[in-house]
Amino acid sequence: MAAALCAVAVLLLGGCGTQVAGDASGATPAASISWTTMQPSAVTAAQLAADQRTLTLTARVPDGKHPCVRALKAALTASERNIVWVQITYSSPSGDRSSGCTGERTASTRLMLPKPLGNQKLVVDQDTQFTADGAKLPALRLCGELGCNPPATGCTTASYEQAMIAADAPEHSYRDAEHCDGKWLVIDFSWRTGPVCGDTTATPSGCTSRLGDRVFFRAEPAGWKTITASSTGGCTAVQRAEPKFPTALCATLAPLSTSLHPSYPPPSATASQLS
Repeated sequence: MAAALCAVAVLLLGGCGTQVAGDASGATPAASISWTTMQPSAVTAAQLAADQRTLTLTARVPDGKHPCVRALKAALTASERNIVWVQITYSSPSGDRSSGCTGERTASTRLMLPKPLGNQKLVVDQDTQFTADGAKLPALRLCGELGCNPPATGCTTASYEQAMIAADAPEHSYRDAEHCDGKWLVIDFSWRTGPVCGDTTATPSGCTSRLGDRVFFRAEPAGWKTITASSTGGCTAVQRAEPKFPTALCATLAPLSTSLHPSYPPPSATASQLS
């Protein structure tokens, strides 16, 4: 009788005692789903052991109901006078969404450097930088978009560029005016909108149509920190958010136009005239 039942089950399920891929048993994804070599979506932390050579790197990797990561490893790819280059790789079926590996989790891997890291910068997967300079070891310091040593806050062009990044200014924005005392900063900036430059059939032209904004900043050790943004004139908006903001930098600010105007700025206007 049992043999007969098993024979029926073979016809229905393809075999007795087998597991169907995708069930709740913890089985791995179906064999038809290929595993490919990948890099993590982000590298979030790096630690340096007391020997100054052992690195522990933490990264974001795929996650799901079934196993999603194999062979997670870090490898030294190059070493120059000031930089150590490292690459993290793993194998995963997450390229196929039917694998179920649609989430993420953190995972760590270790690497032994050939010599102590010292003052060299650590670059992981081409664009994530860490440094021991200014770090609270064993954790290395994660560097920002402007590198491990961004421009110091101050009334300089490099400093203003750092502030524009902190403000998440639209691509191709340009500064119209800056008001700065080294500890506090106001930047008026604008960006072109509408048709592209040179399109003589468009009205208004993309070269003479702009949107604008004004952002207020406070100096912090890591760089300029955004306080608030406002197109209104005077000090009301910024001093509501930060009462210590100096009146001398905002009292004479005129309101900005934040909506599209065919004649803003006038074709003959210069950047310094737009403030």
